[in-house]
This record gives sequence, structure tokens and C-alpha cells, in this order.
Amino acid sequence: MTTVLIVDDHPLQRMGFRMLLTGSQETTVVGEAENGAEAVRKTAELRPDVVLMDVRMPGMDGIEATRRIVASGGRSRVLVLTTFDLDEYVHAALRAGASGFLLKDALPDELLAGIRAVAGGDAVVAPALTRRLLARFTSTEGSEGVAPASSPERRDDVRLASLSGREREVLEAVAAGLTNGEIAEQLVLSESTVKNHVSRVMTKLGARDRVQLVIYAYDAGLVRPSG
Repeated sequence: MTTVLIVDDHPLQRMGFRMLLTGSQETTVVGEAENGAEAVRKTAELRPDVVLMDVRMPGMDGIEATRRIVASGGRSRVLVLTTFDLDEYVHAALRAGASGFLLKDALPDELLAGIRAVAGGDAVVAPALTRRLLARFTSTEGSEGVAPASSPERRDDVRLASLSGREREVLEAVAAGLTNGEIAEQLVLSESTVKNHVSRVMTKLGARDRVQLVIYAYDAGLVRPSG
């Protein structure tokens, strides 16, 4: 049974998530929080498997709360829920250590699958969000002082050079927001083979999960914003 802490400043939103999660045989809600500060405190107290985190809240927002929860070194992993009009926060939350991102209007089965994946040590990023995220990276990197993706020091990364041609293809596909099944279809491979490739790429790049692979691929210049 996966334990979940729901964090959202809207009571009706929390109620909706609670009804969905308590109706599942896979999850149990151990608590709720209405702001980031309360989320950090309750995560330390309740030690949930997954923290279902809203982004924009009064006081401490979901980005800072995620950063503090991850920095604490605890077992809890953060799954952020956002909306398209807030996806400018996605990059910051990924950097803060969030293990996944889903849209607030995700279908119940998608939300439950996301929670299951994050609790199991994997990561999940809604493909639509990944693509929109990449489109925004160009504008956000300048304001954050991040070196351009095409800079030589990023392209010459020795870790990138350690990847085989196939592993590089898989990395690019992950960064484009494709699932293992979609990658398997695109590269004409079995899903188990794709999963093995993804695992090896994470090991070679020192990435914790698929989320970090997305960040790495963009920073290395492997993925460009569409259009």
C-alpha cells in the first residue's frame, strides 16, 4: 500500500484527490497540507511514500517545499501536479528534485499510475509537459544563468561520450517525452530492451531517474525546442 500526503491550498481539490486515492486499493492518504511549510513539516512527521504537491500556494510554494523535502534526505518522493498555465514552474521543480510531473486534469488511472511509478523509484513526466518544458527552456536558461545548450563544455561531456549510439537514441526519445512503449515502437525494440537501455543510460550519466535524463539531454544539446 502506497502512502500519500496531499498538498494543495484548495480544500475542494484536496477532497477530490482524497476521494480518488481512498477509493483505490493501492493507495492510502496519511495526511493533507495546505501550504509548502506544512507540507515539509508533515512529510518529516508522516514519512509518506509520495507527496502529491501543488505548485502555487500562499507562503512557501511547492517548488521550495520540494527542494526542502528532497534536501532532507528522507524516503518521500515528490510528484508535482500542475496546469498548462503554470508549466513555467516545471523546470525549477525538476531542479529542486521532483520525481515527476502530471497535469491536474490527468485521468484517474494516469494519476494512480504516476503515484505507483514514483513510489517504485521511477519517475513520470507527462509527455505534453515535457514538450512544453523544452520549448520554454530557451527563455528560462538565460534568466537562470544556465550556459546555452550548444556550449562546447556541455557537448563534450565525457559521460555523453560513454553512451552507445542506441543509448543516445533512447536518451533523446526519453527527453522528448516518449514512454518505453513508444520508444520501443519507434526504434523497433521490445519494451524490456528499452527498459534495459534506459537503466544503463541512467547509470552512465549518474541520473537518479527519467526526470534527470530530460534535464541532462537538454543541457547537453541533444534536444531542441520544436519550432
